[in-house]
Amino acid sequence: MIRSGSSLASVVALLARHGNKSAKSIIYSSIRHKHRTCDVAVVGGGIVGLATARELILRHPALSFVVLEKEKELAFHQSGHNSGVIHSGIYYKPGSLKAKLCVRGATLTYEYCEKKGVPYRQCGKLIVAVEQEEIPRLQALYERGQQNNVRDLRLIDAKEIREREPYCRGLMALDSPYTGIVDWRLMALSYAKDFQEMGGAVVTEFEAADIATVTESPAGSIEGMKYPIAIRSSKGEEVQCRYVLTCGGLYSDRLSQISGCSPEPRIVPFRGDYLVLKPEKHYLVKGNIYPVPDPRFPFLGVHFTPRMDGSVWLGPNAVLAFKREGYRIYDFNTQDFADAVSFRGLWKLVFRNIAYGLGEMYRGVFVSAQVKMLQKYIPELTANDVLRGPAGVRAQALDRDGNLVDDFVFDGGIGDLGSRVLHVRNAPSPAATSSLAIGEMIADEVESRFNL
Repeated sequence: MIRSGSSLASVVALLARHGNKSAKSIIYSSIRHKHRTCDVAVVGGGIVGLATARELILRHPALSFVVLEKEKELAFHQSGHNSGVIHSGIYYKPGSLKAKLCVRGATLTYEYCEKKGVPYRQCGKLIVAVEQEEIPRLQALYERGQQNNVRDLRLIDAKEIREREPYCRGLMALDSPYTGIVDWRLMALSYAKDFQEMGGAVVTEFEAADIATVTESPAGSIEGMKYPIAIRSSKGEEVQCRYVLTCGGLYSDRLSQISGCSPEPRIVPFRGDYLVLKPEKHYLVKGNIYPVPDPRFPFLGVHFTPRMDGSVWLGPNAVLAFKREGYRIYDFNTQDFADAVSFRGLWKLVFRNIAYGLGEMYRGVFVSAQVKMLQKYIPELTANDVLRGPAGVRAQALDRDGNLVDDFVFDGGIGDLGSRVLHVRNAPSPAATSSLAIGEMIADEVESRFNL
């Protein structure tokens, strides 16, 4: 069984800053010998992988589990580069898996935060119609939210908008008081803490480069029979296990391929660049302010998002990233770029949305253009009130016809290897809000496929 090793000071400090008295229990393991064994290995230390590992060990405390993460720290990419919103479940098709998981996930998130002492704010959200043509879509959103059992939704008029958000202007808005904010990376680290306290191990700096069946057992050993799957890192380290679950986010398609599974859906990275409101202008925004989504376009549009640290983020745009973990405009990776531009699904998406895509690129370069979009909601905002802020990269799954894959995709295989591997190929937004509910769903799938 893999056992915990040395502590990582940065994670301890992060939890300590948020008042977590058990910060010292977040520790990462190091592989001190070439071979380690466990019952189930979870590849990917983001919020989905950690929530699932936590759920699995809760259900099967007698089994041994390990989380393998390629970075030095957990939840370093999508889980740590997002807006921090706890979504309420308004947008999604009634009866869909996304709707059910988001609504349940939001409830579980608030309960978890209360139980574990994770800071959050239930600051609410307004989805604001600024043009007459948006009002029917806003009313349809209200009906959708009602069908999804979203709590406390109501439509409000221009006067009530100003009462909620004194500097916001709109004709009508959908008020969602159940929407909140939280530090999702802190949540993910808390999941990891729970997982380790129940006996799970976390190994960082382990980049899975190969997943294969064990070819032979060491002399006099039956490990190869008991633990028939070997996960090998790019540094030559190895973990042997009975079953593998991958939750690879931006690398979910490549993890599938190295185990002999399908290369599709393909992950195409889209970077979202945020602006940050200057501190002296924070009074302009009290809660989340969102646009009415336009069904013609693939992404949601710019919005105003208060953060747990007191800052206010504005945006993001959505542009093709030239590196899967490229948070700066000039970040570039040859393989990532080649994978994206050689995929015909991307070109079909681009050609269908050429005007929208060019507009996003323009607004990404010229701050004044993005501010102009934001001024529709807060007219007092000026380009002098904002600074360039952080960015996130979204792991967008695309099929070969250029369609955004908007639901969960599981993938496995046949034979000795395929029957023991389960890939979570797509865990679409709002995966953070839904993480505890997603963890339950994936755990159900793991139990079904592997007969745990």
